[in-house]
Amino acid sequence: MRWLIDGMNVIGSRPDGWWRDRDAAMLRLVDQLERWAAAEGEDVTVVFERRPSPPIRSTVVEIAHAPRPRADAADDELIRLLGQEPEPARVRVVTSDRWLADRAWALGASVEGTDTFRTRLEEV
Repeated sequence: MRWLIDGMNVIGSRPDGWWRDRDAAMLRLVDQLERWAAAEGEDVTVVFERRPSPPIRSTVVEIAHAPRPRADAADDELIRLLGQEPEPARVRVVTSDRWLADRAWALGASVEGTDTFRTRLEEV
């Protein structure tokens, strides 16, 4: 399964003070995604609305960002990436954004909510 993750949606699903340091929150999420993807053998791309600072590097998870930071920019980038997939039915999009979920379903992907996905991450 290929996973396209709405990064800030997943981060924002837990009120753990992430807003005080968004870059640290992005790094924590990538760390969780790396452990989960390695343990489960999953193909994961996380998309953020802006480039993390400092840049985050991973050999396990692809880290992407919207070309221009703005509200909902990651949603547009996720749809662009999904549109490039040769088999969208083999892709699962993780988001709590209804518009993004509807667009992903329309393109043939499956969708998982952020709460369910966070539980999945925490089990590793």
